[in-house]
Amino acid sequence: MKHEPYSTRRSALLKEIGDGVAIVPTAPERVRNRDSHHPYRYDSYFWYLSGFHEPEAIIVLLGCNESNPFARSILFCREKNAEREVWDGFRFGPEAACTAFGFDAAYAIDEFEQRLPELIANRRTLWHALGHDTSMDAKIIAALNAVRTQTRAGKRAPGEMHDLREALDRMRLIKDAYEAGIMRRAASIASAGHVRAMRACRPSMAEYELEAELGYEFRKRGADGHAYSPIVASGHNACILHYVENNKLLAEHALVLIDAGCEVEGYASDITRTFPVNGRFVGAQREAYEIVLAAQEAAIAEIKPGAAFIAYHDAALRVLVQGMIDLKLLSGSIDGIIESEAYKPFYMHRTGHWLGLDVHDAGEYKTGDDWVALQAGMALTVEPGLYIRPGDNVPGHLHGIGIRIEDDVFVTAEGCEIYTTAPKSIAEIEEVMRRD
Repeated sequence: MKHEPYSTRRSALLKEIGDGVAIVPTAPERVRNRDSHHPYRYDSYFWYLSGFHEPEAIIVLLGCNESNPFARSILFCREKNAEREVWDGFRFGPEAACTAFGFDAAYAIDEFEQRLPELIANRRTLWHALGHDTSMDAKIIAALNAVRTQTRAGKRAPGEMHDLREALDRMRLIKDAYEAGIMRRAASIASAGHVRAMRACRPSMAEYELEAELGYEFRKRGADGHAYSPIVASGHNACILHYVENNKLLAEHALVLIDAGCEVEGYASDITRTFPVNGRFVGAQREAYEIVLAAQEAAIAEIKPGAAFIAYHDAALRVLVQGMIDLKLLSGSIDGIIESEAYKPFYMHRTGHWLGLDVHDAGEYKTGDDWVALQAGMALTVEPGLYIRPGDNVPGHLHGIGIRIEDDVFVTAEGCEIYTTAPKSIAEIEEVMRRD
C-alpha cells in the first residue's frame, strides 16, 4: 500500500488547522461475547489519514506556530511484541510504522497520555471529534488540565476547540484519484457478486443461500467482505426496507430484492438489484419494475456538477408518482400528490446518499437552507424504489411487490459515471438467468 495518498491528506488537514493540534484515534476492538471479538474494523476518519489497520493507534497532527515552524504528523501505535505476534499476527511497531506510513515520528501507544500535555501546550486550537469516544475525551480533558497547572511556567492550554469531523467531512466528500480507483474495484466485485446470485437463483432456495453466493464471490475476488449486512428479501420481505433475516424460501413466482455491497481497502460499494426467482418478469412485476428503472434513469440524467443534491431525487420522484397513478395506487396530479406526500406509503426514502469509507458516507447534504451543489469527485448512490404492501386501496395483483434498483455513481466534470455494472434491464436480467 502506498502511503502518499494518506500523507497528502494529512498535509491538507494540517493547513486547515493552522497552528492547532488535531487528535484522531482509531476504533477500539469490540467484544462479541465472552472472550471472542468482532472482526476488527478501523475508524474511517483514522484510516482516511493513515491507511494503518492496527487497533490501539492515535494520530496527532501539529500545525505550524512561532515555536515550531514545521508541521508534523505523529503516530502512536502498539510496540513490537514477539509473543503477541505468535497469537495475533504481525505488528509494525512504531519504528517500522513511521517509515511505512510516512509519519514524521511514531511512539508507543503507552506513551500517549504522558506526551499529550506537551503536544497540546501553547497551541491556539485543539481539533477533536468531541463526544465520539468518551475515553479519549477524558484523556484530552486530563491533558488540558495538566497544561493549565503550568501557566506560571509560561504554558497555556488551547483556548478553542473545533470539531474535527466538520473539516474531515468536507475533505472526504470529494474523492481523489486513489479513492476512485479503489471504489471502482469495489463496484466491479460487488457487480460480479450480484451476477452470481442471479445465475444461482432457483425456486425453493433459501434467501441465505443467495447471501452465501454473494459472500463467496466477494471474497474470491479479493474484497474484505460485506460493506454492510446484506439484504436478501423475497416476496413481501422486499417491502421491509432493512430486512436482514434472510431465512425464507424463495417462491417460484416472486421477486427477490438483493441489497449488498463489498468493502475493499475500507471503501464500500452499494448495489441493489431486483429480479424474478424463476428468471422471467411477468404482468405487474414487469410494469412496476419498468417504472422504477425509468425513475433511476431520470435521476441519473440530473447528476452533474452544479446541480443541487436534491435534484436527482426530485426527478426520480416525479416518475415514480406517475407510475403510482398508472398502477392505480393513487389518483390526482403529480404535483398534488408530491405536495401532500401521499406517495410515501409506497416510496418513503430519498433516492440516494454519499458513498465512500462508510456506506452512508460523511458529508453534509445542506449548507444552511440550500442543498449542496454536486461537484466532480463526489460519489453517491442512486436507488429509487417502489414498495407495495397489501392495503384496502391496493389492487390485489400488486400486493407484496417490492423493487429497488441501486447503482454507485461518480460525479465527473462532464456529468457522471456509473461504476456498478450488474445487469438491470429486464432483457439483461432474463438473459443472465436463462436456463437452457
